[in-house]
Amino acid sequence: MERVNMLENVNVALQANVYFDGKVTSRAVFFADGSKQTLGVVLPGEYTFSTSQAEKMQVTSGNFEVLLPDASEWMNYPAGTHFELAAGVSFSIRTRAVAEYCCSYY
Repeated sequence: MERVNMLENVNVALQANVYFDGKVTSRAVFFADGSKQTLGVVLPGEYTFSTSQAEKMQVTSGNFEVLLPDASEWMNYPAGTHFELAAGVSFSIRTRAVAEYCCSYY
C-alpha cells in the first residue's frame, strides 16, 4: 500500500467535531510537541466559521471557494493550496462536491 500524505506518531481524538447537522466533520490530531491539527470533511454547501486562534487551512482534496474576512469576492482554493486566517475572524467556505482539509493552529 502506498503511503501518501501521512501523519506519523500522533494521537487522534476518538470523538469527531460535528457541525452543520453533520455536513462538516473533523477529527483532532495531537502531536508529541503539543501542537494540534484537525482533519475535516465538508459536504456540498456553504458554511460560515469563526476562528479562536490563527490557523492555516490546507485543502487536501476537492475544491473550496472561500470568502476571507473583509473580502468582497470568493477565492478558489483547489487541492494542494492553502489559506491563512487570523484569530477572532469569521470566514465562509462553499463547495459543490465533497472536499477535505487539514487545519494547523498557531
